[in-house]
Amino acid sequence: MSHTTVDAYPGVAGVVAAASAFVRFRPGLCTLRVVGRSREGRPLHLLTVGLDRPRVRNVLVVAGPHSDERVGAASALRIAERVALDPHLHVGSGAAWHFLLCLDPDGTLRSETGPAVRRTPAEHFRHAYRPPADEQPEWAPSIRPADDQLPESQALVRLIDELRPVLQCSLHGNDIGGSWVQLTRDIPGLAEHLGKLSAERDVPVQTGTYDALYWRSSGPGVYLMPEPGRRVQFDSLPEDVSRSTWMRPHLYGGMTALFEVPMWASPGVSDTSPHPDPAAALADLAVLLRHQSGLARTMLADVRQVLPPPGGDARLLRIAEGLVAMGPQVAEEWDALHPSPVRLSRAHVHALDIAARRMGLRAAGTLLQLLAGVTSPPGERVRAAGERRLARWAAELAATHALTWLAVPTQVDLQAEAVLSAFRHLPLGT
Repeated sequence: MSHTTVDAYPGVAGVVAAASAFVRFRPGLCTLRVVGRSREGRPLHLLTVGLDRPRVRNVLVVAGPHSDERVGAASALRIAERVALDPHLHVGSGAAWHFLLCLDPDGTLRSETGPAVRRTPAEHFRHAYRPPADEQPEWAPSIRPADDQLPESQALVRLIDELRPVLQCSLHGNDIGGSWVQLTRDIPGLAEHLGKLSAERDVPVQTGTYDALYWRSSGPGVYLMPEPGRRVQFDSLPEDVSRSTWMRPHLYGGMTALFEVPMWASPGVSDTSPHPDPAAALADLAVLLRHQSGLARTMLADVRQVLPPPGGDARLLRIAEGLVAMGPQVAEEWDALHPSPVRLSRAHVHALDIAARRMGLRAAGTLLQLLAGVTSPPGERVRAAGERRLARWAAELAATHALTWLAVPTQVDLQAEAVLSAFRHLPLGT
């Protein structure tokens, strides 16, 4: 069912069709139900593998929390098949597995535009859709008012309250970097196995990150959420990890693990050696970020001039405006990061460089999406200039970080095996 052989991500409809066929072949073991609907009315499907028995240990796997990170749905199907074929993973361990096949189908469908097979970095950022944090279902509960929650977030919270999972696995996919895991509670032995799984597939383990710069590591590539009161992330990031859906399983004694695998591998993110001059590197990155943000701001103004009334897709405009505004804020934080409370390695600086370049690329890609359907001569000129800028920035990113495409079947295989490893390494009593 889930053995991806084509170097492309499956679409939302294809994933549901595959899950439906899977259930028909294993009716005594598997079920498929709708547990909610998206903002645009699309169903949120839950595939369950394992029998509902008293005192069962539920595992919840969430795919598609970010609409531009599309590997998770294929990984979920792969894990479901592995579980169904191995009784030790369900009846033998007293477990039932539940797979939310796509948490954000509305956004994911937007990211399905463009080439279906292997994309270049420029094509990826040209077509990827990533909403602001308050429209991302995992993060929204920490940002939006209690009486204005996304239906996708509400469905996920209800599901966690129903299942009380011992382990929630959130399937992510970073566009550039290596493999890594974030944990709300430690899983001893996971780091060693993640290293083995990654080495067997020639994927670097990411030992420096932008997202978890302040998190303690329990081993290479495994990051532990800081204790309450400790700094979690950069101030420019609006989300609050402690009030996200990641923490909901803790009400019932469970935990959450986030699994990241890259689209393009970059060897620099695994270099643990100390950076020789982090202050100069951070200053250079701040200059780069301000420069690209300034160009993106100019492009935003140009795009506004050529959009027909009433001014284009309001959601895309909001995303572009947020990215343009965020760049200078992040640059200020990086200026102040030396002396750093964290010992900065070459891997950290590589990760920050990727994050800086990605902001500009996301902004440029979003602005080009705004120009869809604009056919006036001024619009065509703005589009052509934007395409050239996107292509140049993507080429600079690829050259700076020696990117290597990781075939989708390999991404799926690595993520699925990492999830199964986390389950096998859960401490006794969990």
